[in-house]
Amino acid sequence: MNPLFRMKSSALALAMGLLTATALVAGPAMQLKPLKDGAAAEPGSTNAAAKVAKPKWQKLFDGKTLAGWSGLADHWKVEGGAITGVTTRNNPLKNNTFLVWTNGTVGNFELRLKYRIFNGNSGIQYRSQLMDAEKFIVGGYQADFEAGKTYSGILYEERGRGILAERGQRTFIKDNNGQTKVQVVGKLDESANLQAVIRHEDWNEYRIVAKDNHLMHFINDRMTVDVVDFQGAKAAKEGILAFQIHVGPPMIVQFRDVELRAQP
Repeated sequence: MNPLFRMKSSALALAMGLLTATALVAGPAMQLKPLKDGAAAEPGSTNAAAKVAKPKWQKLFDGKTLAGWSGLADHWKVEGGAITGVTTRNNPLKNNTFLVWTNGTVGNFELRLKYRIFNGNSGIQYRSQLMDAEKFIVGGYQADFEAGKTYSGILYEERGRGILAERGQRTFIKDNNGQTKVQVVGKLDESANLQAVIRHEDWNEYRIVAKDNHLMHFINDRMTVDVVDFQGAKAAKEGILAFQIHVGPPMIVQFRDVELRAQP
């Protein structure tokens, strides 16, 4: 399968060279201190010494074309003003594949978008790595969602440590002699209550906030996970942003109103 459109050499170098990528938003940014082991994970807290103006929202999708995005041509398109990923019985996937944003990387950030899904499973990759540029295979943190009623809102690490927080959980991710230990330290709500606010086969708003090692997901303004990743080198600090279509039954997933802003 051929890529949706040829990535310019500079954009491909950006995707394959994450560690040397330039900052997403121009100008210096105040860095937050990572949460220490045992510290309370306060979603609205800040340790900035002084108030700073929040960066403006940046639109990542023009509503008409896939400019600034790259993926497999026969699975991604724009339809009805939305980025649309499709698999069919005649055109299935052999592996999960992704539409990659090619105009930058994300570190400390806030992302908001609207999504809807018909059948199957999808997700939003962030601070991730492009592992196969030909097949658009990506690994890293994923804000999961699905047409079913179990996984929407969880934190999953694609091609990595697996589920890092189930829906409704506050977790600490720790290292235990080289193995990943997911410690549940609190409860946001019952999973069923969070599922109840998700509109089936209709538009929902997904928001992701990442500040150093503190990661939070929200669907329709309800926090679904609150995670602090203490696992050293395995806790990604920066990487690419991408959207997933998943191996499995025929499916359609759509994204619109995709906006990003850097976090101080």
